This record gives sequence, C-alpha cells and structure tokens, in this order.
Amino acid sequence: MLKIGMVGAENSHTLAIAKVLNVDKRLRGVRATHVWGETRRFAKEAAEAGQIPRIVSRPEEMIGEVDAIVVDHRHGKFHLPAARPFLETGVPMFIDKPFCYRRAEGRKFLARARELKVPVCSFSTLPKQKAFCDLKRVVSRLGQIHTVISTGPCDIRSKWGGIFFYGIHQVDLILRLAGYDFYRVQMVKGAGANHSASILFRSGTVATMNLIGEGRPEFHLSVIGEGGRVDRPIPMDESPYLTGVRDFVRMFRTGETEETEQTMLGPVAVLESLEKSVAKPFARVGAGV
Repeated sequence: MLKIGMVGAENSHTLAIAKVLNVDKRLRGVRATHVWGETRRFAKEAAEAGQIPRIVSRPEEMIGEVDAIVVDHRHGKFHLPAARPFLETGVPMFIDKPFCYRRAEGRKFLARARELKVPVCSFSTLPKQKAFCDLKRVVSRLGQIHTVISTGPCDIRSKWGGIFFYGIHQVDLILRLAGYDFYRVQMVKGAGANHSASILFRSGTVATMNLIGEGRPEFHLSVIGEGGRVDRPIPMDESPYLTGVRDFVRMFRTGETEETEQTMLGPVAVLESLEKSVAKPFARVGAGV
C-alpha cells in the first residue's frame, strides 16, 4: 500500500483528498495514513472525517513512516518551509497551490529537488476539471490567441496571502491557455471588493482577470483567437479532486509528472507581481519564469 502523509489540516483540501483516498477509496492501494495539523483541532477534524488513522504532533514524525507527502496550507508562504525536511529524505511530494509565495524561493527548492532526484509537482485543481480540458481542446483550434478573460472569486486582502489565495486559480487557467511569455501586469482596484487585473504577453495576447470579492461566482473563461471565440463556465467535476489526486499519485508511483518548473513557478511570478501592483498601480515582470 502507498502511504501518504498530509502536512497541514486547516485547508479544506486535506479532508477532500483524504475522502477521495480513504472514504470513497477511489484509488486502489493508496491511503492517507498520517496527518499533522496547524492546531490539534484541525488535525482531529481532518482525521475523523477523512478516516486518517494517525495524527502526529510534528510533521517530521512521518519521516520513515510514509511513502509520499502532501503539503497543504491555506497560505502558500508555509509550503516550502514545511516541505524542506521531507525533500532531504527523498520522498516524492505534492505541494498544493500556490507552490510557494516567492519565485526565488521556489527556484532554489526545485533546483535542490533536481539535484536529489525527488519528484515534485504542484497545481490548481481548476485546470484538471473536465470543463477546462474540453475548453482547452476547442481553444487549440482557434490559432493565435488574442484575448483571454477570466472571472472568479478572489479577495485581494485575504489574510491567507491576498491575491495568492484564490487568484492562483485564474492565473493558472490563463497561463495554460495563453503561454508563459508574460512580461507586464496591472491591477486596477475597484471602489468595493471587486477588482480587475491585466496580464500582457510578448506574443501579443492580453489577459484580463475579473477578481470578484462580493459573493462566490462560478469560474468562467472567454477566449478570442484568429479562428473565433469560446465562452464557457468552468464548473467543478462531480468529484473535484479526483483527477488531481490521480495525477500526483501517478507521480508518486512512477516519478514522472507533466508539471514543469514553468507551470509551477509561472503562476507564482504573476501573482507576486500582482501583489506588488495592489500597492503600486503598474508593475513590470521578467519574461516567463
């Protein structure tokens, strides 16, 4: 049996992943066996609802007891510090979105992972949903992409990383459609809780993010290309985490992942610059990752 340790329990994703593996038993021969929580209550609630048999008082207690690690905090700044002790032991790991809070820190971490030959992946669950995969196939037939417009929930003042907390979903979707040759971002703050952000690409593509802080609107994408346009909501699958869990479990077993330094750090680079643009209206970013 492949035994997975869960580092972090405040985030609802920990319980969601445990339910896929332990309660619904959607993947044969894989279980979440250990959990550490930011508080004892968080750990106990995740363990009970997710049927995780062991709670540990320190994450390092999992070393030697599990075959892989999932790092899952509500604020991305905690991800890589929590992952580093496990990186040195060589266990494969999935690090929830956002991969990290600063691109420079992420580069160093991935360089060390390559040196140690440790498989690492990170992604938002939104690009794994069937609705997005279907849209991406349609977009691939539009030729050169002129504009991408995304809409979704986001609180740019969130205590869990501001725009990083929910902005990661829209940024990850946009970059997987438009590419990673971004070079400039701009945040336009609204009078209330709704805001807008722009991402400019060297290809000529322009992306706009509608960051809706009032209510929780469904994620939506509009794409205009040489060959036409497509406008679709991006609803969650019946089991929203299943495809993502399958992806990182496949990496745990094989050491192979479709995620790259570009797909993991590209969104972080954009979000880091958007965070600066919240205070400073216009910000330039380095090309690509």
